[in-house]
Amino acid sequence: MVHDLTGTERTHTRRAVRRGYAACVPSSTLIELAPPQERAFLIAVDTGDDPGWTAEASLEELAALAGTAGAEVVGAEWQNRRHIDPNWYLGKGKAEELLGAKSETGFTLLVADDELSPNQQKALESLLKVKVLDRSGLILDIFAQHAQTHEGRLQVELAQLEYQLPRLTKMWTHLSRTGGGIGTRGPGETQLETDRRIIRDKIKKLKERVEAVRRQRDTTARSRDRRLVPTVAIVGYTNAGKSTMLNALVGAQAALTADQLFATLDPTSRAVRLGDGQSAIVTDTVGFIHKLPHQLIDAFRATLEEVNRADVLLEVSDLSDPHLPEHRTTVQLVLDELGAGDKPRLVAFNKADLVDPAANDGDRPAPVVGEGVPVSALTGYGLDTLRTRLSTLLAELWEEVDVAVPYSDGELLARVRERGTVEVSYRERDVRVKGRVAPSLAAALRLAADRWRSARSEPS
Repeated sequence: MVHDLTGTERTHTRRAVRRGYAACVPSSTLIELAPPQERAFLIAVDTGDDPGWTAEASLEELAALAGTAGAEVVGAEWQNRRHIDPNWYLGKGKAEELLGAKSETGFTLLVADDELSPNQQKALESLLKVKVLDRSGLILDIFAQHAQTHEGRLQVELAQLEYQLPRLTKMWTHLSRTGGGIGTRGPGETQLETDRRIIRDKIKKLKERVEAVRRQRDTTARSRDRRLVPTVAIVGYTNAGKSTMLNALVGAQAALTADQLFATLDPTSRAVRLGDGQSAIVTDTVGFIHKLPHQLIDAFRATLEEVNRADVLLEVSDLSDPHLPEHRTTVQLVLDELGAGDKPRLVAFNKADLVDPAANDGDRPAPVVGEGVPVSALTGYGLDTLRTRLSTLLAELWEEVDVAVPYSDGELLARVRERGTVEVSYRERDVRVKGRVAPSLAAALRLAADRWRSARSEPS
């Protein structure tokens, strides 16, 4: 509770904070340091151009995003229009009606369900005298809150700056203190141009640091490839249970789990035992969402490259969600943008326990349904079937080999015996390997065989 201070109390409070004397503050006065919770009002335009999504359904998701960001949603409005108004987003008359909604609800934050142009944002702020955000800005704010690692914070900062650059106004003039000044400004350069240049310089430096992160991940991936361990990337809509699925497959708390959107941003990789004694490295990646800001996709490419490197994708979908088809379409669109849309995939229809009471029995076997398996990462239902299907899918990618390699490649031969389905024949000068192995192992065997042939063909 925050008390309404009298003029004398306010003076005492300012002095106490400035001098550090807590005794100067009346004992009955509490100073609230945390900012007040923002009261959010949501708006959307339904043009009919987004198959499967109505404005009402999209606003429900936007409300969940606003709640995750820490706001209290106090109301929502949407309008059916053929086109979004280029000046007001909503029609001008509908925008003016928001003044009445502001008086009624006392909202302090307006959130639009689509990305606003700088002109639309400025027009709504001037009309309503409140802060205006769009869906992209809201998602970026959530990412900024949840980024825990240095890598995650770098990528979020880059995405935020690229989003903010075209939206710079005079409120950004404080940036000039961090750069520019005498000897750095061009002839006639305005303060806004100076700020834009500073932001561009920061973006350039951040891109260089993110590129260093990407190179480091490449090095880690190459090390993993040398161990010839198959890889699986968990993908899916946010809050579908991806992190819970990784924990269930590992059998331990490997990743943070929370019933909220974008609870985890940083990838987590763990070794998982599959069927037939096979193992794989399984990586939990950042979740996707409807209208995911392109700035985030670009900034998080270093992290999302785990999806491209994987041998197989495990798509986790929420079977209990009424928007399951739309969520899967969104996942496919993002994967296509990443260039991973055609990768081999197994679908885990998670949260089956919320749909079928039988799924509360973790020992009950689950059927294979088309391209996926109904599972419950919470109860364990279907996990054995999922492991077996993953093992089978990885095995289907295996290649036929019939090569001869020298005895000096003993370490490679040991991996072949451990991870492949092969016949090994020991001959006088070399070892013949015939059978099926994983693609990475097949490539290593063929390279060793080529080197051995070249060595034998050279004159002694």
